[in-house]
Amino acid sequence: MIARYWRRLAGNVAIAAQLRGQRTVPFLARPALDELRDQRIRDTVIYATRAVPYYREWFAREGIDPRDVTGAADLDRLPMLDKDLVRSQPRLFVAETAAAQRASAFSTSGTTGTPIEIHHDRRSLLANIAYGERERTPVIAICGGGFRPKELYVGYETSTFKKVQAFYEENSLLPVRPRRRFVSLLEPIERIAAIANAERPDVLVGYGGWLDVFFKTIAARGINLHPPKMVMYMGEALPRGARDCIEGRFGVPVLSRYNAVEAFKIGFFCEHRTGFHLHEDLCHVRIVGPDGRSAVPGQQGEVVISNLVNRATVLLNYPIGDAGTISTERCPCGRTFALLSELDGRVEDIIALPDGRFVHPRTIWQVFKGDSDIFQYQLTQHDAQRFVLTLVTLDEAGFQRARARSLPALAGLLGTGVMIDATRRSEVDRGTGGKFRAVIACQRS
Repeated sequence: MIARYWRRLAGNVAIAAQLRGQRTVPFLARPALDELRDQRIRDTVIYATRAVPYYREWFAREGIDPRDVTGAADLDRLPMLDKDLVRSQPRLFVAETAAAQRASAFSTSGTTGTPIEIHHDRRSLLANIAYGERERTPVIAICGGGFRPKELYVGYETSTFKKVQAFYEENSLLPVRPRRRFVSLLEPIERIAAIANAERPDVLVGYGGWLDVFFKTIAARGINLHPPKMVMYMGEALPRGARDCIEGRFGVPVLSRYNAVEAFKIGFFCEHRTGFHLHEDLCHVRIVGPDGRSAVPGQQGEVVISNLVNRATVLLNYPIGDAGTISTERCPCGRTFALLSELDGRVEDIIALPDGRFVHPRTIWQVFKGDSDIFQYQLTQHDAQRFVLTLVTLDEAGFQRARARSLPALAGLLGTGVMIDATRRSEVDRGTGGKFRAVIACQRS
């Protein structure tokens, strides 16, 4: 009992050590922010070369002095990691230090294959609370300035979020804890609406695809809902058009945070909702084009991250699988962090056709946007010319109307010779980890 108390007290000390000034970091002048980011890059590279098997061997083999990596530009020139290698040999990327060997293990959701094991050291997990001050500022402002907005979090019992919360309970003595209720994603929508009406949360939190279906179902079935002050989606992108629907019909602003098991804090929305303000000093993000080179702002590419905080699993130049674009615009909020446009989907979800064309999920969305009968859709490619379209509709009549409209348009998009089977479900299977993919492409060799 005494040991647990001292462990939790030590956790508070670790949080306090990182807490000062966190709300002002996103507003730093660019030279100061660049130096903060580059110092973290230098420290991480030196640490990785000393303590992480993969990087120790790689720098020695290539004959590169890690001290030559002085900032973001140098880091970007290093090769990208092989995601399959990280998946198959995770211990290569775990530091050989006492703290790393005692780290907590997490798994990615495995939405595109086998989950990847990622370890986070105790100090970085606790510092994550302090870094959260940056993200809490716009939430508190939208919720009216209350210190502890009340949250209703809809997710899975085995989620990373719940595991992290359990870690905090065991390793810190926070005097004021979040006012948060967790509800299983498996509960019926009517039941969740009833809980929301009873709890009256300031913030409703959930996966993007689930929130889209939730609000569409509320509207279609005429279910009574006391609207929250804001909606927060995490874990997956919000389907296109869903923000306009929720904000326009229910008058509730929709924010997001960009997190991943590989790097807990990547970016966050501010009050203006212009895109993700990137935590540049915590996780370096670059966008890589099809040619493997860094894309210029405004050009879409694959999101590649380097976690600059975690000292257990160290990943530098890691392709996370998302497609995105660095914005050319400045947010009116005054934050100086680089701005990532809303994610454009998964790299793995781009469909390859026999004629050599590639079809992006955004193009598929054009077929279904504005169709009031469709709550959710999922297009699965089983081979080059065989597809299954799953539609979530209110009833069978709605399915037949939506099917008649969408199949000809979809066939025209995918080309002659394709076979598309359409089926109706009350809810699309969300797969491992609860994440939803609107387009699932067959694996390309």
